[in-house]
Amino acid sequence: MRRDAIERIEPSRELDLLASLVVDAAVEVHRALGPGFLEIIYEEALSIELERRRIPFQRQVSLPVTYKGCRIGEGRADLVVGGQLIVELKAVEALLPLHVAQVISYLRASGRSLAILMTFNVKLLREGIRRVTLSPR
Repeated sequence: MRRDAIERIEPSRELDLLASLVVDAAVEVHRALGPGFLEIIYEEALSIELERRRIPFQRQVSLPVTYKGCRIGEGRADLVVGGQLIVELKAVEALLPLHVAQVISYLRASGRSLAILMTFNVKLLREGIRRVTLSPR
């Protein structure tokens, strides 16, 4: 294995099912709204859709950032679904490596193993979704 490669462990079936439910809800939002709005609009709409589907979630969840055991600040995940899944929303034309790096940092800071990164500014939502896994350290 390459020295800079990150070992990834696949999440549980339950966590994968939760991710699938979130993607289905996001597809419904994208069908209704289409591309072109600000990120906050999609966050609000997805929150409504998750509530209607009775999928538990929290918005704008604080993720403490530590350095050598000292808390130095916080990140903020758009959504944490079921207490396990980080969902990061974007309204950009394409997901960049920087967006993936942000989500990996959120996974590390939170101790979680799976995130869904998505942008709504695409013609077909499936083209704007990235599943990001990270094994716990």
